[in-house]
Amino acid sequence: MSDLSDLPPGRPWWQAALHPAPALLVALALWGWAVTHTDVTALDDFGLVTAVHPTFWAGLALLTVGFWITLRGPRRHPGWAPAYVVGLLVMERATQAVLYPTPLYAWAWKHDAVVDHLLTAGRLETADAIGDMAVYDQWPGFFAAQATLVRLLGVDSAARFMAWWPLVCGLMLLLPLLLLYRTFTEDRRLIWTGVWIFCVANWVGQDYFSPQSVAFALHLGVLAVVLRRYGRPGGSAAQQRQAVWTVLLTLLVVAVVISHQLTPGMLIVSLAALLLTRRYRDKVPLVTTVLIFLAWCLTAALPFLSATMPDMIRSVGDIGGNVSTGYGATPTGTGAVTTSWVARLLSASVLLLAVLGALRRPVLRHRAMPLLLIAAAPLPMLGAGSYGSEMIFRVLMFTLPGAAFFAAAALLPQVRTLTARERAGSRAEPRRYLWVPLLALLAGTLAFVPSYSGKDRISYFPPAEVDLVRQVVDQAPDDSLLVAADRNYPLAFADYWRVEHYWFLDDGREHVDAIVRDPALTLARDMSAVVSPGRAYLLFSRGQFADAEMNGLLMTGQLDRIRRSVDASPLFERVVGNDAGVAYVLKETGR
Repeated sequence: MSDLSDLPPGRPWWQAALHPAPALLVALALWGWAVTHTDVTALDDFGLVTAVHPTFWAGLALLTVGFWITLRGPRRHPGWAPAYVVGLLVMERATQAVLYPTPLYAWAWKHDAVVDHLLTAGRLETADAIGDMAVYDQWPGFFAAQATLVRLLGVDSAARFMAWWPLVCGLMLLLPLLLLYRTFTEDRRLIWTGVWIFCVANWVGQDYFSPQSVAFALHLGVLAVVLRRYGRPGGSAAQQRQAVWTVLLTLLVVAVVISHQLTPGMLIVSLAALLLTRRYRDKVPLVTTVLIFLAWCLTAALPFLSATMPDMIRSVGDIGGNVSTGYGATPTGTGAVTTSWVARLLSASVLLLAVLGALRRPVLRHRAMPLLLIAAAPLPMLGAGSYGSEMIFRVLMFTLPGAAFFAAAALLPQVRTLTARERAGSRAEPRRYLWVPLLALLAGTLAFVPSYSGKDRISYFPPAEVDLVRQVVDQAPDDSLLVAADRNYPLAFADYWRVEHYWFLDDGREHVDAIVRDPALTLARDMSAVVSPGRAYLLFSRGQFADAEMNGLLMTGQLDRIRRSVDASPLFERVVGNDAGVAYVLKETGR
């Protein structure tokens, strides 16, 4: 396919290229004004949606309108579309890094702790030494790479740069995504609209500092290599070139397999789905991936798989249980419920547009059938397991590259092929095809913000909260226990190789109810098994209260009543406190 709007310009390209500049520059200027005039010290249940300065919304809207008009222009220089997409990624993924003085999301801090462990210990360890956290030592690729990066940059920890990881991840995904789309079309409007839709629909938050963020990019890289370089007939020279690509593919697959548990499975089902097409019947990529995956599972990852395999087998086929959120993950309150529904509507809209695009474009559907297969292949994984109640989000993310491409086809009024009949029969686009798709694109772009940043009250940890937890961890002797309501606080896994961490809301509902009824006595009993010189600490912080309230972990005020009960109990002694929370230690006499 080719974009017939790319007609020979009647004047130098640089004159036509001047038009997109003002909208892009003004949009970025509005963004710069917004991030310097936004106060995030008192976030409400709508997170960044209500906190960000109104000029942010104006800039994002202007950027979207400028992108759409620029993309439709027949004489625009092709460099403007990627410039607008990079501007979108900056406004989407860099805003939080600029606004918040500390990195977001407790799991990012957890991964920082794993990197810190590798830097401290200098080796991988088993469950006998570090307990459940040994699972990360069995998939060490990402963490080893980050530990190396920390050394190269000369910083003390990954926390110095992990706030910028979402932007890095977004830029990293552009290359494999462009390679995938350019495999099936040369229409720059279709390609860049698909990329834009992918960026605004990718709200599930897996671009934070995590193995999944890199593994997903590698996953798309493998698919791009397979679709562009395999299954094509050729002589000995072509076979030699394919051997080179097989080496590259093997390196990419190894990086995926040693870094993440789920992504190799998603890659295998995608490669298997591609074998259903006549053009991609080459078994080398699939066989290579399966062999590398099995080799890792039967060696380095065997301890983890041996312990978890019974639970994994029991969850196979239980689609209802695998997609349910479970206890303690139900959005509560107007803000949490609203942002959750906006995210669902955004994803549903993209998927519906993808179906519409596939139905409306039979030629495109035929030629780009592999992208449809890639979009549909992850769906059976919903029956494979719950993956910590996150499987539905992971499936959505892996479905998105193919879905975004066909959603873009639904928005574009014409997607022309190279045939003479279609060239001769082209018509001027009706005016409604200018503003209707633009409104849809604008609505999706604006909906990204509440979907992605609507729960920043939970994800953001102010410097005082970081200092609070650090003081507790630093003073805790080896073999101590740090107890909290849940893990939603910074440094929740800090020094996990010498300090044990326990979150009582992870327990069964019966035990949580016992803590609610008699907080101080029940918690003291739970913490009394710590052996001297270790101490047992109890932490209450701002992030835990936000999580408990917005995710329905406890009813309003219950966690505060637990804190007040502990504060009044003679069994506990306050050791650290500030505006972000307070920590207690179980007295020796009460153990």
